[in-house]
Amino acid sequence: MRTQSIPVTDPAAGLRLTEIFYSLQGEANEAGHPTVFVRLTGCPLRCQYCDTTYSFEGGYRTSLEHIHDEIANYQAKYVCVTGGEPLAQPNCLVLLQSLCDAGYHVSLETSGALDISRVDTRVSRIVDVKTPSSAEQHRNLIRNYAYLTSHDQIKFVIGSLEDYEWSKAFLAEHELASKVSTVWFSPAFAITGDVKLPTFARQLAQWILEDHLPVKFQLQLHKLLWQDEKGR
Repeated sequence: MRTQSIPVTDPAAGLRLTEIFYSLQGEANEAGHPTVFVRLTGCPLRCQYCDTTYSFEGGYRTSLEHIHDEIANYQAKYVCVTGGEPLAQPNCLVLLQSLCDAGYHVSLETSGALDISRVDTRVSRIVDVKTPSSAEQHRNLIRNYAYLTSHDQIKFVIGSLEDYEWSKAFLAEHELASKVSTVWFSPAFAITGDVKLPTFARQLAQWILEDHLPVKFQLQLHKLLWQDEKGR
C-alpha cells in the first residue's frame, strides 16, 4: 500500500538542502549498505547530544529534480533522507514519495517530534525517542506510535543510566517492540564527564542483557570509521 499523491506546497520553493553525500549507512536495519544521504536543513529541536548542528541553519534552496539528479550520479539503491529534522519542510513528503516512485529503497531519519502519518508507507521510518539527556523528551509526539508498522524502526540514544531506565519504562509503556521491526538502543557518542564511550557502551550492553530487553544494541558504524567528518 502507498500513500496517496501529496501536493507540493510550493513547487518553486523546492527544498532547503545542507548536503548530499555517498557513504555506508552506519546504523539501523540498512547498516553497511552503500547509501546516498540527503540532509535537509533546519530542525525545531536542540538535542544536547546532536552531532549535526551544522544543519540547523544555512543550506541552499534546490529543486526536487536537482536532488534526483545528484542521487542518480551515485548509482546506489539505498537513499536516506535525514537532517536536521527533514519533516520540518513540508516538501519532504513529496521528495520521499518521488524517491519511492523512482525505485529506491528509502529510509527517513526523524526526531519523532513531528507528524509521520503522511509519510509514504513504502518508506522505512526510523523514529527517534528523545531521552532525558537530550533535554527534548517532552517533544516526543506520542500519537505517532499509532502509525508505526513492521516496516518502521525506533531508536533510543542513551547517554546515562537515567536514560536507560527511562527508556526501558517508555518502551514497555507504549509497547513499542510490538509495533516495529526493530527497537535500537544506541549509546550517545557525546558522553559527558569522566565516562568514555567504550566503557559506557559495554555498560549499556550489559544492562540490556541483564534485563532481557526486546531491543538491539548498536554502535554507529560511520562514527567508528570516520568520527565526525562531514559527508560521511
